[in-house]
Amino acid sequence: MLLNDIKPAEGSKHAKRRVGRGIGCGLGKTAGRGHKGQKSRSGGFHKVGFEGGQMPLQRRLPKRGFVSLTAGQTEEVRLSDLNSLPVEEIDLLLLKQAGVVSNSAVSAKIIVSGVLTRTVKIRGIAATAGAKAAIEAAGGSIED
Repeated sequence: MLLNDIKPAEGSKHAKRRVGRGIGCGLGKTAGRGHKGQKSRSGGFHKVGFEGGQMPLQRRLPKRGFVSLTAGQTEEVRLSDLNSLPVEEIDLLLLKQAGVVSNSAVSAKIIVSGVLTRTVKIRGIAATAGAKAAIEAAGGSIED
């Protein structure tokens, strides 16, 4: 298949109906807009959700849920990522420089994924209970 061979399916494309072109087209005179009223006039429109002054649906319904402003600022770090770093003392700045977490990360958390085979000293990075156990089992330590 080549790009210049691609065609729409048979019958899927059809000419748009030209309105306001006389009686013969079936949509002459008012052009399918009916008689009178705001929607029949040129330039007659209203805001999306406007209900003629009645309280709109999106304002009648109760607010629900919560959107965290800090979501996405904490990134996960695997034990295998720590294993691949060449230094013993690891902090957030070092993780950013190594490209393990993005520069926009405010904090990081170590999770159990992979294996840690060497001693590392963690500073200022949170860790799950399993990750703490794995780090301490490998002879490392965690400081807050």
